[in-house]
Amino acid sequence: MRVTFCGVRGSIPVSGTSFTRVGGNTSSVALSRDGESPSLILDGGTGLRRYSTLFPNQPFRGALLLGHLHMDHTMGLGFFDAAAAGLVDVYTPDQGDAAAALGHLYAPPTFPLRPEELPGQWSFHALAPGEHVIHGWTVLALDIPHGGGRSFGYRVSDGRSAVAYLSDHSPLQLGAGPDGLGEYHETALALAHDVDLLIHDAQHRAAEFPAKAYLCHSAVEYAYGLAERAGARQLALYHHDPDRTDDQIDETVASFAGREVTVTAAIEGHHLELGPTTSAPR
Repeated sequence: MRVTFCGVRGSIPVSGTSFTRVGGNTSSVALSRDGESPSLILDGGTGLRRYSTLFPNQPFRGALLLGHLHMDHTMGLGFFDAAAAGLVDVYTPDQGDAAAALGHLYAPPTFPLRPEELPGQWSFHALAPGEHVIHGWTVLALDIPHGGGRSFGYRVSDGRSAVAYLSDHSPLQLGAGPDGLGEYHETALALAHDVDLLIHDAQHRAAEFPAKAYLCHSAVEYAYGLAERAGARQLALYHHDPDRTDDQIDETVASFAGREVTVTAAIEGHHLELGPTTSAPR
């Protein structure tokens, strides 16, 4: 399995010299099998627009799984050029009609087109929690706490490798947990159990958390604790705070050097090869 980070920033896209290396586009991750073009994308933030530069002249035909419907995870749908000559099955956490839910974001007067009018072949599906087979991928979708509407975490497998995706996660809503950063709850542990890669919300540092916990995200230290408890082989820190500079993200990663679980930062445009010999990002 190849994992490509198309967008890695949280809450709102950013630009400027302090963010050029890690990237300023919001959440979107493309998954590919056996040298094929990507056929599954996790989230549709502004990183979805970046897809076309990372995979030029490759129309997308596959599934787009939205973890939830906040703007930073959906604002790329209307600018997904690779869909124009392709096919996109959009799945949202079940909270009624999926196209109608997205229609609150994509419709005049806030956007010129409705979801069903976007260029290409689009279909919209409400996804129930549980295990599904979607475009040949095995997908486990489970509710995770976040705030402001239903949110799913995903575990995706191609039969040989597995990745867990918890982009926006507020475990503090379930209790303080052993370190005051939130519970290591059953759902999170099930999604991350023994995965090759855990992609996890890392918007805050523990020292910042008391002042920022109301934003319903995770601390970096919680993400590492979950990876360690679940037996994940690698952790990619993701959904970076919009004010977090490249140098600060480097410092955060360096603080976990020599620990049991390999820690990297999700960086826009980087790839990870998962399998018997999981590679470093490049």
